[in-house]
Amino acid sequence: MGSVAVESSPPTAVKKPFEEENEGKDDEESPIEEVRLTVPTTDDPTQYLWTFRMWVLGLISCVLLSFLNQFFSYRTSPLVITQITVQVATLPIGRFMAAVLPTTKFSLKLPGCKSRKFSLNPGPFNMKEHVLITIFANAGSAFGNGSAYAVGIVNIIKVFYFRNITFVAAWLLIITTQVLGYGWAGLLRKYVVEPSHMWWPSTLVQISLFRALHAKEDDDDEDPNSDNKKRMSRPKFFVIVLACSFCYYLFPGYLFQTLQSISWVCWAFPKSVTAHQLGSGFSGLGIGAFSLDWATTASFLFSPLISPFFAIVNVFLGYFMIMYMVMPISYWGLNVYNAKNFPIYSNDLFTGDGQLYDITKIVDNKFEIDYGEYAKQGRVNLSTFFALTYGFGFATIASTITHVGLFYGKEIYQRYKASTEGKVDVHTRLMRKYKDIPSWWFYVLLTITLMISLALTIFMKDQIQMPYWGLIFAAFIAFSFTLPISIITATTNQTPGLNIITEYAMGLIYPGKPIANVCFKTYGYMSMTQAISFLSDFKLGHYMKIPPRSMFLVQFLGTIIAGTVNLSVAWYLLNNIEDMCHPDPKSNSPWTCPYDHVFFDASVIWGLVGPKRIFGSLGNYGALNWFFLGGFVGPIIVWLCHKAFPKVSWIPLINLPVLLGATAYMPPAAAVNYNSWILVGTIFNFFVFRYRKMWWKRYNYILSAALDAGVAFMAVLLYFTTGLENISVNWWGTNNPEHCDLATCPTARNITVDGCPIF
Repeated sequence: MGSVAVESSPPTAVKKPFEEENEGKDDEESPIEEVRLTVPTTDDPTQYLWTFRMWVLGLISCVLLSFLNQFFSYRTSPLVITQITVQVATLPIGRFMAAVLPTTKFSLKLPGCKSRKFSLNPGPFNMKEHVLITIFANAGSAFGNGSAYAVGIVNIIKVFYFRNITFVAAWLLIITTQVLGYGWAGLLRKYVVEPSHMWWPSTLVQISLFRALHAKEDDDDEDPNSDNKKRMSRPKFFVIVLACSFCYYLFPGYLFQTLQSISWVCWAFPKSVTAHQLGSGFSGLGIGAFSLDWATTASFLFSPLISPFFAIVNVFLGYFMIMYMVMPISYWGLNVYNAKNFPIYSNDLFTGDGQLYDITKIVDNKFEIDYGEYAKQGRVNLSTFFALTYGFGFATIASTITHVGLFYGKEIYQRYKASTEGKVDVHTRLMRKYKDIPSWWFYVLLTITLMISLALTIFMKDQIQMPYWGLIFAAFIAFSFTLPISIITATTNQTPGLNIITEYAMGLIYPGKPIANVCFKTYGYMSMTQAISFLSDFKLGHYMKIPPRSMFLVQFLGTIIAGTVNLSVAWYLLNNIEDMCHPDPKSNSPWTCPYDHVFFDASVIWGLVGPKRIFGSLGNYGALNWFFLGGFVGPIIVWLCHKAFPKVSWIPLINLPVLLGATAYMPPAAAVNYNSWILVGTIFNFFVFRYRKMWWKRYNYILSAALDAGVAFMAVLLYFTTGLENISVNWWGTNNPEHCDLATCPTARNITVDGCPIF
């Protein structure tokens, strides 16, 4: 934990700045304008990395984010605390530690090593320390995904299928799925990290924020229209907003839960099923519904304050098209798939007469499907919205392939070709002064992870169902797609997912085994996703001149720590909260597990029942396969229109993968989540950005981080003070907070559901 490391120790002589030494060499500038405008072209190798501050803040941030994100993942409004919160919060703490820690130097001598001196406080808190802390924390948020994906497997085994899995098997499953992709990702760095044409647009947001936070308070926000009044410092603003957010969340989180979704249409027409279907923010179309709760606003789609306005517009257009054009026509107009037999918006599975499907009856003692019981209950049915969600998912995958190929294919090819010509830019040249990571590190990591994963499939197959060949097949798929999808992400900022592809493939090959299917999906989908996140963070370190070995160690340790904390929190909650994921609706319990309900439904659809009996000739939803073709052809039509009318500037702005995938988070996300996210994002990233740009530049990201942190700390406090003792407040504002009971009722004739009128 000392401040001296082999990679970051200061050189004996101070060299001239790089740009002075190489002035006039055009090939050293990045060919990407956005990179030239954002990323500094200098490096200070004297900045310390392995400091006591970095380790303390990095470890605490990693553990804290792992705990909070896993804790929140089970709640009705999940809140993902991202690395931006840590990026903002650790700056004043790091500077405080630099001001108060002793500067005394100590000598440390390990056997066989030279004596080294270190200090708890080697100097000012620097940007490189800050970057490493943030990357450490990013592992705690599972690289932006909230928590480790494989925890969902543990959740559905224990509280949906009511079976057992040992802690050791669960831990090995989580760690191997999180780490497997690192092995081949490290070997691909020379193709997608070092080349200047592989620029990873998402990293520029982080770099901009780092530079803004480390700029001097008095000279980074010069506003020509200001009256030169003294502005509030960023740390002070952060603390004030955090305190306000912390105190305010007491109301939507406990005392006045109606603030989570204000559905005034339901209040105006309390006995109308149609009004409730239209107005409910959680169970309907959410017309007029909005939230005064930051947890509801920022859940699922992450903070609207950090989403650029053009992305918000694309999401809004797709959301409006699907939610308010396609859905009303499908439900009330065409009655698609007997839509009126089921709720208008639900992620549950139903029998043909509108009753909830009893999944436990069709699972036999071997944890496989019982076809006899399945025949008695009949085919599995989905709400029309849930069914169309899969259809649009098919279309999104197909449209991504053709859209990227037609609109970015030439650019990707040219950049990849340029990246293989051996030319390097200033950033790669600066990074070559640091020791690189030997390839054998990644070979060893990949081999060990594969061996442990194979042992898991062989010796603990009774718990995870997946055979060894399934692991090999999943790893092959992930490895095959990592390079092309990394190139797409590095040049277009779009990352096609493999989740539907992997679960569809395994469902066809190995039907009737739900846990085998989700394990295959996790190994095939998450190992590729983790590999790309790993590479993205490496590019951030590349731009910020962080030594590669430091990056690798922080990412690897962070992933192990985060996965362990994720599982520990999940294990505790699953074993100690009564009716976890299945609370009585009248109890207003927040532990509804929205992500896990969808994950469980996917295990039934793709694994237990299988795609042949859902989307094939034996199921009701075979027509949805045409969405693959529609999604594939759509971008071709847009591209041909662009070629026919090249002067029409708005045609190439039609991004079908974004439009079709706008509602990808629904379910479990609901209309009120989207409504509030779009509204808040528009206010801050259009109006405030346009008319109060200096305020936006100075405080926008800090506001987002403070709101996240305040809500998170109050929610944890409420759980340990009121949740453990089952202390509740009962009044109109907490009893059935949304007051839209009838939104979940079917409207077909003669369909009988408890609590609903019969039409």
